[in-house]
Amino acid sequence: MKLLIVEDEPQLLSLIRKGLSEQNHDVSAALDGSTALQLLQDNRFDVVVLDVMLPDINGIEICRRLRAAGNFVPILMLTALDSSENIVSGLNSGADDYMAKPFKFTELEARINALARRAGQSQKPAERIKVEDLEIDLSTKKVTRAGDAIQLTAKEFLLLYYLAKNSGIILSREKILDNVWNINFDMNTNVVDVYINYLRKKIDKPYAQKLIHTLKGLGYTLKP
Repeated sequence: MKLLIVEDEPQLLSLIRKGLSEQNHDVSAALDGSTALQLLQDNRFDVVVLDVMLPDINGIEICRRLRAAGNFVPILMLTALDSSENIVSGLNSGADDYMAKPFKFTELEARINALARRAGQSQKPAERIKVEDLEIDLSTKKVTRAGDAIQLTAKEFLLLYYLAKNSGIILSREKILDNVWNINFDMNTNVVDVYINYLRKKIDKPYAQKLIHTLKGLGYTLKP
């Protein structure tokens, strides 16, 4: 795998890079956000390990810029900040997974492999999905309803795409967290409900027919 490690602690960066290189990965490294963004612009990576606390551009801002630019490379946030608020903030910015320092190298490698597998499984999804008058183009990240262009954030787009490709299926909050935010446990977070409301305001509110439905105690579904 081609990996990018962004970490401002030189000793820790060296240890991570050495360990991953010994597992036959092609590892690039950056000590600051500006260097990381340049590397991401010039190269294609399979997974990015991104520290939050960087000397110039922090990891959360890097995440936001990448997702806004349509770059959906899997990102594993790595930081000493492990409160629920910081976890949610990192994931909301577009990160796919989150690890707190200190950590075991074996767990870091396992999470990198899991992100790469998940990305590989979704390499060839349906390019276009249509549900009634809602159309989603995965290649261009464009969404329209009744011919009207709808502007979504990166995470809103991923959530809508997941709902649409499972149209008619009831999706629990846990399943949505796992597939859209890559959280495979319940942190007592309401992030799913918050983003469903964001989508409803853009996808449903201006139109007579509602597509996003809540099934109390079960989850959500998108269907006519």
